[in-house]
Amino acid sequence: MTDRATTTATATVGAPTGPHDYEPPSRSRQIGMMVWRSLKHIKRQPEMLTDVTIQPIMFVLLFAFVFGGSIQTDSGSYREWLLPGIMAQTMAFSAFIVAIGLNMDLDKGIIDRFRSLPISRSSVLVGRSVYSLIHSSIGIFVMSMTGLAIGWRIRGGFGNAVLALALLLLFGFAMIWVGVLVGCSMRSAEAVNGLMFTTIFPVTFLANTFAPTEGMVPWLRTVAEWNPVSALVQAMRELWGNVPAAPADAALPLQHPVVTTVIWSLLITGVVAPLAVRAFVRRTTD
Repeated sequence: MTDRATTTATATVGAPTGPHDYEPPSRSRQIGMMVWRSLKHIKRQPEMLTDVTIQPIMFVLLFAFVFGGSIQTDSGSYREWLLPGIMAQTMAFSAFIVAIGLNMDLDKGIIDRFRSLPISRSSVLVGRSVYSLIHSSIGIFVMSMTGLAIGWRIRGGFGNAVLALALLLLFGFAMIWVGVLVGCSMRSAEAVNGLMFTTIFPVTFLANTFAPTEGMVPWLRTVAEWNPVSALVQAMRELWGNVPAAPADAALPLQHPVVTTVIWSLLITGVVAPLAVRAFVRRTTD
């Protein structure tokens, strides 16, 4: 089946009107067309949003009402304690979204079609990244509405609320580069799916996302508290006023979760982004 959104994009971006009046499209327009193409896919295939609509609601309700009564936390309400963890998990899975989408574009030859146009390679990556953040943000919104319905509240003030959301997006941006690297390195969507599921899923659970780390055995608690996801979750919980500060015996990242989240996000981006760009260039020049 022809990718109609891609066909429209290839016909629109940079189409010359004469032999001498051609002007290359601006970088922002290139990125906009890449984002628009991905959003058009959602319009034609709304089931693509199940992972950020139905799944978040299911996770929130299952953990809040099925497991919530069995998990003791330092918060007055497990539901308030839970929401930041599920949001962090959803944003971590933004790597999954970009990896699958980019790998499918490479496998179907769509990127090769883009290479015949005056579109920079970076625009393809940035457009895919922006779409991934939009996709994940829909899930964050759905979870927020569900959380508000079951008793979750933001109690830390407007400025802290915005800072927590900014940290969530910053971490999501870092994870997108992980997705780009995996999507360009694997040769099939099945391989991407297997690798991402067996890595991202355990990482998001081996943290303070759904249960406190205090009850873990010492070595496992150390691993969990140094997990970047744990710092992000702790930062959001504190900024939103859902929990007090971390206990004195917690690891350093949980004592300073906001700074640690920024450091982790910049470190992941700084290390993985050059590798991801190199993998994309290598894959698109084969």
